[in-house]
This record gives sequence, structure tokens and C-alpha cells, in this order.
Amino acid sequence: MIALLHGYLLEGSGSNLWTRSMVSSLCRNGETVHLVCQENHPHIYDFVAEARAYHPDGTVETLMSREVVTPGRCILHKPLLGSTLPVYVPDRYEEFERAVPMIQLPEEEIEEYLRRNIAVVRRVVAENDIHAIHANHAVLMPQVAQPVAEEAGIPFSIMPHGSAIEYAVKKDERFHRRAARSFAAADRIFTIGPEIRTRVRDVFTDLDLDGRMMDLNLGVDTRMFDTIEPDLRARSIHRLAETLEGMARGGPGGEEKLPDPALERSLAAVRWGSDPVLLFLGRLIAAKGPHAVLAAFPEVLRSAPDTRLVIVGHGPLRPALEEMVRALAAGDRAALDTLIAAPREGAPNGMPEVRAYLDAMHNRGRDAYFENAWTRLTTDRVVFAGYLRHRELQHLFPCCDAAVFPSLVREAGPLVFLEALSCGVLPLGTDFGGMAESLKAIADVVPPDVLSALRLSPEPARLVADIAAGAPVALATAHRFGATLRAMAVRRYDWTSVAERFSDELRALAA
Repeated sequence: MIALLHGYLLEGSGSNLWTRSMVSSLCRNGETVHLVCQENHPHIYDFVAEARAYHPDGTVETLMSREVVTPGRCILHKPLLGSTLPVYVPDRYEEFERAVPMIQLPEEEIEEYLRRNIAVVRRVVAENDIHAIHANHAVLMPQVAQPVAEEAGIPFSIMPHGSAIEYAVKKDERFHRRAARSFAAADRIFTIGPEIRTRVRDVFTDLDLDGRMMDLNLGVDTRMFDTIEPDLRARSIHRLAETLEGMARGGPGGEEKLPDPALERSLAAVRWGSDPVLLFLGRLIAAKGPHAVLAAFPEVLRSAPDTRLVIVGHGPLRPALEEMVRALAAGDRAALDTLIAAPREGAPNGMPEVRAYLDAMHNRGRDAYFENAWTRLTTDRVVFAGYLRHRELQHLFPCCDAAVFPSLVREAGPLVFLEALSCGVLPLGTDFGGMAESLKAIADVVPPDVLSALRLSPEPARLVADIAAGAPVALATAHRFGATLRAMAVRRYDWTSVAERFSDELRALAA
């Protein structure tokens, strides 16, 4: 049996998605997994057979117990931590009054967090036939795994994800020291590709880790994300509407992890199967580049006038993005100038990528840009979907033709890229970090001219222009590559095979 330490939720993206997908696949492969995390709604995951809460006084409360349909099963263990949760970046958690970036917490609160988690993991290992412990991130779960594994005489592994390295280990010597001790002791360090491997080497220059690092690529649930023929897209959107029925909806600020109140009405205005559809999926902050997509959209409409842009995500930039659509649709230069200059939450430097794009145009070109926006861009051409989970997204993603991921920061390993492949959707992305590796991986199935259009420059001054030039190419050619991209996703990236390699490696370490 494996004990997998995550520390956060199962819902969401990044390491949450990795954990959810890995545990689900391990259970489908017949494994028993003891998962230590903070998930609030274990009953919604069909692989969770039992969930237990551990009180500080040592008492254990069974939250749920049931038979599961998977050959294996997951027992979820939830340490009750009080009101504070150490996180990497500010976020909201329904059970915690204080979800605080860990670099802002005093040492005594960090030690108390570790103490409570160690007590639970020590008990899980003692009461079950655990042969290995795996810990996500560079901090703080490895510092929970290490003492328990050493006491029990079993191996432990670490999978670093980008956020812990960037927002804790690099920023605070306390966490660098903790991480270095754990990495020095770990039996295996799994990395999702060259980008994370390089970051680990660069951060821990005094450690010789190469012999213990092993690449374990990201995966995708190819059962959930599948292709949909154009004539069946409207039916899939109808299924999405059925899934949304009765769900709570987000507020006007776009900060909540909830679907948009007007989503069904907005989607009904799209001619599914005939309108080209471009998708942006990500947190609505400047670092993810949604404003660059909107700035490029009038030029996309010049080449493909029936295109619809669907923006999926939540975040503090949502109100500014809506203002941007209105300013472009009205051809209001003054409003746009004010908007892109103003720093705000989610865009502390304003929108310099948009300013660079407009400044690069001569006056005549700028006139044409605003005239094109005014004549072609109506507000219903941009659909703000709000936050969608996989349960909803599986119905929408394959109804799109192309997806654009214009992140302005180096992504360690973009899972959304693999979901696009599985849905047969052509992905555009910034050509650096893990996204560059992902783009390189499809070079043998997409011809050079199309691949060139999918590669977006990470240089802020070029990003908007690259989207404006590349998106029409992707929209026009997507139908040629859908089946090939899907076959590649099934062959190389299905989570089931990734989980099998993961468990085989942990068994070998324990042998």
C-alpha cells in the first residue's frame, strides 16, 4: 500500500489535479492508497471508499464509508488543523479562516502544522501495511514524510511542483533549508520533465540529486476528455447545461470558484458546429495572459469573423476583462488606454503586453484595429464561463477548435495542454518552460508551418501579435489534426499508464 501526502484539496488544477488523477488511476489499477489531504467533499470522488478526520486529541471520526466501483480503493485521512492553512499563494478555502502564504507565518505555526500532520501520518503507517510514502511539493509534506519514513524503515519519494519552489523555497531560507534536508534524504525525486528537473538542480546546487531523479510525465484522463464531432457539439453543450442545473453560481467579481450565472444563455448564442470556437482556460490574472487573448481577438475576427471566444476561469482580473470587451466593442480608445495602464489585483503592472502591441502599430494601423474591433466585436462574441470543474469542462472543451495558453510565467507542466490533445483541440502556448516541451512533443504530428503558428513568443512585446497571427491558423486547420492529437494523447499520456509506472517504481524502492 502507498501513503500519498498532498496537504490540500482534490478539486482544482496543478498539484490538486495531479493527485486526484493519480489516486483515481491507482485505484483503477487495483491499488489501495492511503491519501492524507484536506479535501472537504470526499463523497464526490467515486474512488474514495472511506474518509476519516483526525482530531488534535487523537480521536478519529469516520466521515464516510462505502463500497467503490474501482478494483482498488482510497482511504482518505484528514488531519484537523484548526483555522490556519499554510499555502504558497493567497487563495480561499472554505474551512480555513486563514489560508496564509507560508512565508508570512511565524516558525511556531509552521511547526504546529508539521506536528499535527506527522502525528496522523505516523498513525496511518503504523496501522496499515504501508510500503512507501510519497509527498507532493518541496514543502511542507516532504518534511512530514521524512521522519515517519525513517522511523518505519520504509522509502519515501517527493514530487516537486513549481509553486512551492517559486513561492516558498526561493523566497524564504527557512523553507529552503527544510526542503534541502528532505531532498537529500529522499529515495526518489519524481520530476514531470526537464523544466522542473532544471529548477530542482538550480535551487539545490549543493546536492547531488541526478541519480535519484526520475521523469514521470503528466497525464490526462482520456476517458473523460474525448473528441466530439461538430454535428454533436450542440448535444454536448446541452449535457453541460444539465450538469450545471441547480449549481451555485459566481458573483460579479469573478473571484469564486463557481460557474457564471449567465453561462447557459451565453452558450446558447453560439452556433455549435459551425462557429469557430477559441478557448482560454486558466486563472484570470495577468500572469496567465487572458488580456493578451482579448487584445488579439479583433484581429482574429478579421480573419475568421464568426469566431467565438470562451474564457473559462476565475480570478481578480475578471471585471477588467469585461471592461476591456466593452471598450473594444465600442471602439473606445480612451477607455482602453485607461484600463491597460491601471495596476490592480491580478495585474499589478497593468497590461504592458497590450500597450506594447498598440504602440507597435503606426497611427493608420491603430485606426484600422479600433475600426475592426468596433465593427466586428460584439459583447456576445466573448463568453465568460466562470470556473468549471472537470465534471463540466469535459462537455465544453471538445466543442472548441483551438485553445490558447499564453502564460507569461514559465509553466512547469501544463496539464491543460494534454487535455486539449485528448479532445483533439489544437493548443497554442508560450514557447518556454514546460509549455515549450509540450509543443515540441507534437512536432511529429503537426507540420512545421502549423506548429510555428502554435508557438507564442514569451516576449511581452510580441505576445499579442503572435496570438493574432496564430489563432486563425489554428482555427482553420484544427479539423485536420483532431484524430491524430487524440491518438497521441491515448498512446503517450493516459493517466493509467503513468500511475502504473509510479507504483512500480515505489514497489522497487521498497523491495
